[in-house]
Amino acid sequence: MSATAPVLHAAFIARLGLRKVKTFAQNLSTAEVRFLTFYWPFWARENQLPPTGEWKTWLLMGGRGSGKTRAGAEWIRAQVEGSSPLASPRSNGVGGHKCRRVALVAPTLHDAREVMIEGDSGLRRCSAPDFRPVFSASRRRLEWPNGAVAYIYSSEDPDSLRGPQFECAWCDEFCSWTHVERTLDMLRFGLRLGDLPRTVVTTTPRPIAPLRQMLAEASTVVSRARTGDNLLLSKSFLSEIEHRYGGSLLGRQEMEGEVIEDPAGALWNRDQIAAAYDLSPPAFEHIVVAVDPPASIGEKAAECGIIIAGMSRRSGAAHAWVLADRSIQGVSPEAWAKAVMQAYVDFEADGVVAEANQGGEMVRTILNLADQNAPVKLVHASRGKHVRATPVAALYEQNRVRHCGRFPVLEDQMCAFGVDGLVAAKSPDRVDALVWAITSLVLDLKNGPRLRALM
Repeated sequence: MSATAPVLHAAFIARLGLRKVKTFAQNLSTAEVRFLTFYWPFWARENQLPPTGEWKTWLLMGGRGSGKTRAGAEWIRAQVEGSSPLASPRSNGVGGHKCRRVALVAPTLHDAREVMIEGDSGLRRCSAPDFRPVFSASRRRLEWPNGAVAYIYSSEDPDSLRGPQFECAWCDEFCSWTHVERTLDMLRFGLRLGDLPRTVVTTTPRPIAPLRQMLAEASTVVSRARTGDNLLLSKSFLSEIEHRYGGSLLGRQEMEGEVIEDPAGALWNRDQIAAAYDLSPPAFEHIVVAVDPPASIGEKAAECGIIIAGMSRRSGAAHAWVLADRSIQGVSPEAWAKAVMQAYVDFEADGVVAEANQGGEMVRTILNLADQNAPVKLVHASRGKHVRATPVAALYEQNRVRHCGRFPVLEDQMCAFGVDGLVAAKSPDRVDALVWAITSLVLDLKNGPRLRALM
């Protein structure tokens, strides 16, 4: 069978019915079975195949589990092997193979190895057994039998891309990179071999400036994939995430692969939050667990916002660090109180700050039933949510708040919180807890330096 022989597609054959599928399979020779097993165009969806034309960047934006990693791996494999597994001779790298030097860039080196190379959809799993590349962890390189070599790089170390040069590159989870612009710049300087150096970028999108710039470039072609496009995923999984996240900002981003822009009038924006990421927190003077209790329980109840934050000083000024988001939804008062106190223990917090507008002293009683030794300070909202949140948003503008990790749902709420409250979601429970935490640590002078004594 020649490399151009297959004109049928697996999805088309599957629609013919079980009997015809069996007949088709039984009539295949051993060579044909082997060919089709590793012939990606036979199995791929249309949105997993690269567009035609002389583009420089193929941007594949997809939801979780949509098959974007497999698409990226197969594109790299095609650049190294040729148009099909049978198109490349198995010796000397002569003939169908296209690229000899490849860059694989991931958020971290661990991601590059565990996802792009060794993962279920990674390069080694996708390759035929007799042409499977060998990974050398010590040299951070993947080598194919024909001599082609791929080197792995981390977005945490952009300068590691200085010096090397490549014919093609694969950038995975681009929107989760630590130093996005710097890493992309260094990579592009190295893409200087061959007649048309190209890059495939696979990512679940976030509305960050480098992604917007890439979308606007004339040399970029775009494909989109939804989580639901992947028919190999568990039906129960698809049903569950659709039930939980369908139609939400998080769902549209993580399932549909949409770029969710910030609503006009919001107090925060995503570029601002991205600038606050810092995975190197200092020692803290104080740590609090802030809770915004729900008024009811059940599937349609509001969330119980639970945010853990710490306070440190830099140049004499207090800075807040958001350590974790442990918000939960639909549980009993006993359950959310236990979650609060577990956070109090896990982070060795100084105390708990709880909004008491709905429940009053009952909130303290519920929390103390979960842990009678934990100091609990009740706070009452005498002003509107927007008024309370504005000073906290100002601290972000002053670079006095850092995030020790990514908190997607909290960030969605922050970027949807506008003049009229939460403009794109049901309730700002996580934002409320965030505001109480930062207010108690930084803005409320009474509760800052003397927090433990007052509790």
